[in-house]
Amino acid sequence: MIIQDLSPFFSDNLIPMFRFLISRVGLLIPTFIGVTIIAFSFIRLIPGDPIEVLAGERGVSPERHAQLMAQFGFDRPLWQQYLEFLSKLLHGDLGQSIVTKQPVIDEFLTLFPATLELSTMAILFAMIIGLPAGIIAGFKRGSIFDHTVMTTALVGYSMPIFWLGLLMIILFSGILGWTPVSGRISFLFYFEPVTGFMLIDSYLSGQEGAFRSALSHLILPTIALGTIPMAVIARQTRSAMLEVLGEDYVRTARAKGLPPFRVIAIHALRNALIPVVTTIGLQVGVLLAGAILTETIFSWPGIGKWMVDSIFRRDYTSVQGGLLMIAAIVMVVNLIVDLLYGLINPRIRHTR
Repeated sequence: MIIQDLSPFFSDNLIPMFRFLISRVGLLIPTFIGVTIIAFSFIRLIPGDPIEVLAGERGVSPERHAQLMAQFGFDRPLWQQYLEFLSKLLHGDLGQSIVTKQPVIDEFLTLFPATLELSTMAILFAMIIGLPAGIIAGFKRGSIFDHTVMTTALVGYSMPIFWLGLLMIILFSGILGWTPVSGRISFLFYFEPVTGFMLIDSYLSGQEGAFRSALSHLILPTIALGTIPMAVIARQTRSAMLEVLGEDYVRTARAKGLPPFRVIAIHALRNALIPVVTTIGLQVGVLLAGAILTETIFSWPGIGKWMVDSIFRRDYTSVQGGLLMIAAIVMVVNLIVDLLYGLINPRIRHTR
């Protein structure tokens, strides 16, 4: 009897959701193969010989150059290099850095907490500012607040990260002296990392002023990296609110004399958040791309700065391994967003 009672639940909910998951995972396979081709080809399209860059000003003899090219496998045809790269990848091996001789996966995992900490603070900043601003702007359409929010969002979206970062450094660090210029924490503090997240590790260290120093170093990079996602979230939230506020059930709630807060929080916001959730998930790729510029400007020791340094050093394995890891993270996050979208709106998983 219990099994018969539960069978409609499985057929109506779990089976469509499972099919939806399989279809989404199936799309990731050709996408990932395309990413491997791009990652492999990207660094090799940049002019420059990795052996000569590695040798520096000292140079290297033609015999030693040929020996190193053979050692790293750069003397073989590109298709053979790609197949070897793909074979190692299938075994979970991203290769070894040409410069540091360390496994690429170890370097990535060591630096990734810094980028994750910065990206998390940036998306929290974007959501805390962007969501309320978009909700109020949508509810007060045509007001001064609405025009102010949309103008600010347009300026924030149009402002290049490197330009905004430099302006904030000049103003808040150079002229006003309120915030540090670069790094994750002052050189006055030293402690063994526990989690890799400076805010947590500084707090656990128990050193007076360490947490404040780590937090102050996060302020400018967080604002610089979170400005574009904040503008996107505000605009998308306003657009979604305007669409929902015109629905019959919202007009009915208003006609019943319900308070504006109840109309927004219960009747409008729940449905308006469906496209906003997708927008927030898509900002992960924007954050990881923006982290490259942000970390370079603020000397933030994360994967963004590591990638830039690896490109300048023509460190083929580090660049292609880093690109693959970043792409994998973005694809996984987008998959989670798709699944959440399907859970929020069952019509999505039944029609795809």
